[in-house]
Amino acid sequence: MRDPVKIIHYVFAVLLAGGLLSSAMAAGSSGQVAAAHDGGQNNIAPRVATAVPEGITRTNAIAEFGAPLYADGFTHWPYANPDAPKGGRIRLGSYGSFDSLNPYILKGQPAAGLGLISDSLMTGSGDELFAAYGLIASSVEYPKNKSWALFTLRPEARWHDGARITADDFIYALEVIRAHGRPFLRAFYDDVEKAESLPDGRLKFTFKTRDSMKPLMAVAGLSPLPRHYWENRKVDETTLDPPLGCGPYKISVVDAGRSITYERVADYWGRDLPVNRGLKNFDHITYDYYRDDTVMFEAFKAGKIDFRQENKAQRWSTGYDLPEVKSGAIIRREVADETPQGLQGFFFNLRRAPFSDLRIRKAFVGLYDFEAVQRMLLYGKYVRSHNYFIGDGYGSEGAPEGAELALLEPFRTDLPAEMFMGPFLPPKTNGSGNLRAEMRRALQLFKEAGWTLKDGKLQDRAGQQMRLEVLLDNETFVRIAAPFMDTLKRAGIDASIRVVDSAQYQQRLEMLDFDMIMLKSNFFPPPGPELRSYYGSAAADIGGSGNWAGIKSPVVDALIEKVIAAKSLEDLKTASRALDRVLLWGNYVVPHWHNDSLWLAYWNKFGHPEHLARYSVGFPATWWQAAPPIKH
Repeated sequence: MRDPVKIIHYVFAVLLAGGLLSSAMAAGSSGQVAAAHDGGQNNIAPRVATAVPEGITRTNAIAEFGAPLYADGFTHWPYANPDAPKGGRIRLGSYGSFDSLNPYILKGQPAAGLGLISDSLMTGSGDELFAAYGLIASSVEYPKNKSWALFTLRPEARWHDGARITADDFIYALEVIRAHGRPFLRAFYDDVEKAESLPDGRLKFTFKTRDSMKPLMAVAGLSPLPRHYWENRKVDETTLDPPLGCGPYKISVVDAGRSITYERVADYWGRDLPVNRGLKNFDHITYDYYRDDTVMFEAFKAGKIDFRQENKAQRWSTGYDLPEVKSGAIIRREVADETPQGLQGFFFNLRRAPFSDLRIRKAFVGLYDFEAVQRMLLYGKYVRSHNYFIGDGYGSEGAPEGAELALLEPFRTDLPAEMFMGPFLPPKTNGSGNLRAEMRRALQLFKEAGWTLKDGKLQDRAGQQMRLEVLLDNETFVRIAAPFMDTLKRAGIDASIRVVDSAQYQQRLEMLDFDMIMLKSNFFPPPGPELRSYYGSAAADIGGSGNWAGIKSPVVDALIEKVIAAKSLEDLKTASRALDRVLLWGNYVVPHWHNDSLWLAYWNKFGHPEHLARYSVGFPATWWQAAPPIKH
């Protein structure tokens, strides 16, 4: 639903720990390009960590499951060119607006790209989903039971004002997140019992959980906040003053709500680390904001935007028949994408009647004609989604069996019997738009829930017509929602669409003031404590938690804890499949579709490594300007 590139930058902004939550993002933009690496001088091999003293592991790379992919002493990522030229400027488009440069708090809409100004203790690899490598931290130590983690900070790590990054800066970041942070970000660090500053630049975390790498991986992705900068400022308020950072870029120009420009820091402290060599090559990165998606595309065609990831099938199929594409001035490229992703769809607000009734939600799901939408609007380019956790074995398939069935058995009486007999599959139509059979089934479900069709209106026992408003923040999405609203109207429902600007949309979401919204749920493998915020009962009535539907299910809560407690990748995926299955049969969402390809368009002015990362196309991190900007 959202432009995936925009999502990446938003995740960077609200999760400055994003290098680990989404390792692809640490390498650049979203997406996966499967490529075989020849290894070469990088000597790709499992890492063997040193243990000193007995029972304590010390290493500069960790993995939640198995071993990190890259050998100790590697010189650079195989998907980065250490000799890439520095320089140049790129302009990117972002939809909507922004009113804050403080991404840690719930208030405000953060600007795109804020992750560029910050670093974290460790960073992810574009080839792995479960590993982290030292960045601000030169090493980490932990005991066999993983009850604590001790990070040694690099003495050369500096803020942009020259001050040394200290353990206290990480402790302060954790304090701010817990006091003012977005709920799902607070949930991510729930397992941290204590954070301490120790001598010699060391930082120690003590965890509530034992025998799990998840808390360690979470804190490894923590970014610092400079206490000396914020102590005389209001960290709990939005601001458009460029904050002090420590990353490869700093904010140079801000045009409130319209544009933000980042400038490469020439003396960036970490530029020569193996995890950074060949990355962050552009001198300036500008995000220009547009309130209309069509206008943003026109800006791309005019050369005002250099790179875009297309998310509209109609435009990808017909909108790039341009002289610049034919001449090679614009590259149009489709690449395979197997990156795990979340579920896109129409999300109900269960806090409002009648959507708290499962029968009502099932009726709505049955009235969504994906096949007609695929034929009329999507040019046959999408795949129908039937999982919350899409890809890499995290989503449910077939009937539950084996270990997954064993997890579900204790809850059998609380779950629909048909869930144990096969997979959740959204109803399939012939795509003609004729929904007579589907309408009959839906009206029967409505009747069982106390709603009957009278004089063309679906009414409750008091004679009140059922009403539903789908809330959107982009006019582009109206064409997607309109056919569904038309179908609901034929069922006697007063269905409408309301489009508001991004600030109003964000405010209404945080106030949980909607009937239905259209979005894509977050899924960054491996799943962990953030699931409590996205789907847990305790987060259901908290604005900004990510539990948009307001799910309150003891079964879901129990399975979330099974996911978090998993000690092996096999157990993790088993628990994830069980959770996915229960969520699907709850009919909390009218499922949409997903794309198994990335649609990229960019002006022919860039170079990039021959080998791309497995989970990232690497833009803009690993790309560089290969030629002077094209004149238009």
